[in-house]
Amino acid sequence: MPYTVIPTAIPDVLILEPKVFGDERGFFFESFNARDFAQATGLDVNFVQDNHSKSAQGVLRGLHYQIQHPQGKLVRVVQGQVFDVAVDLRQSSATFGQWVGVYLDAQKHQQLWVPPGFAHGFVVLSETAEFLYKTTDYWYPAHERSLRWNDETVGIVWPWSGQPLLAAKDAAGLSLAEADKFA
Repeated sequence: MPYTVIPTAIPDVLILEPKVFGDERGFFFESFNARDFAQATGLDVNFVQDNHSKSAQGVLRGLHYQIQHPQGKLVRVVQGQVFDVAVDLRQSSATFGQWVGVYLDAQKHQQLWVPPGFAHGFVVLSETAEFLYKTTDYWYPAHERSLRWNDETVGIVWPWSGQPLLAAKDAAGLSLAEADKFA
């Protein structure tokens, strides 16, 4: 099996650890294979968009979601290290309002599956980080929402002291009580 699936505290959020082949020349691994992903996770997803961001240390991106055209995301870091977070916004879920956080870095090559219905974000812990992710639906700016990164009800414990660097839309994120949610 090319992936080892590691469960998280929220069963629908999965860590995928690819099989990496390495020697003195470097390494090789399949970062995505639809057949193997489906076999390892039991999920049949269709990714339609790839995104790539580079951010400086202390940048916090998120917590983003689309209220219509919700996106599932398969995320990974190819340079540096981040603390990646998913928050369950599905009101019918037993884990509604809960969050899970995972350290992702370029050395371990782990990926995180964030299902539709979750807010997602990360903070950069290294000097810089390059972050890649696949999405199951396209970006629709009119449907994009931001959950407040430091909402006390959600209570995310970020491994970053001080004020992170935020985009204006992230600084204006709504609390869980105010935010649009999924059924």
